[in-house]
Amino acid sequence: MNQIFWPIVKTILFSVLVPGTVAVLVPRWIIGGFFLPQKALLSWTGIVLITCGTAVYLRCAWEFAVRGLGTPAPIAPTRFLVTTALHRRVRNPMYIGVALVILGEAALFRSLHLVLYAAVMLGTAHLFVIFYEEPTLRRQFGKSYDEYFGSVPRWIPKL
Repeated sequence: MNQIFWPIVKTILFSVLVPGTVAVLVPRWIIGGFFLPQKALLSWTGIVLITCGTAVYLRCAWEFAVRGLGTPAPIAPTRFLVTTALHRRVRNPMYIGVALVILGEAALFRSLHLVLYAAVMLGTAHLFVIFYEEPTLRRQFGKSYDEYFGSVPRWIPKL
């Protein structure tokens, strides 16, 4: 129990601080606060994207804590390579989930600035993945990561 408890607690803390800032506080600052949307179609589109993105992130964070016995945070990484659930289809589903939340907010609040912010966030994530995450995972997990890297795409899910 203790082996899983602390990774879950640390994952919750990380999720509130980092994705919470990226997907909630920064968008709120960009658009000058949240207000009620006025277009029903965009509202529903935004709600669906936010819900899906949140579900994607939470499922992956759970897998990191329970299966990987670690967190999404680089300072408290998983002890085991997580290749289950959504990670079977794409290597970076958490970033995709956060981007979906931001794009949902863009639709909900009709903000082109948030669309641009989502693009910047994904571009930054892409560079972080290439120059930090992938080399780190390769060193940490060796051949098992190389096999995973070769069989699962980075961004476009394998269906």
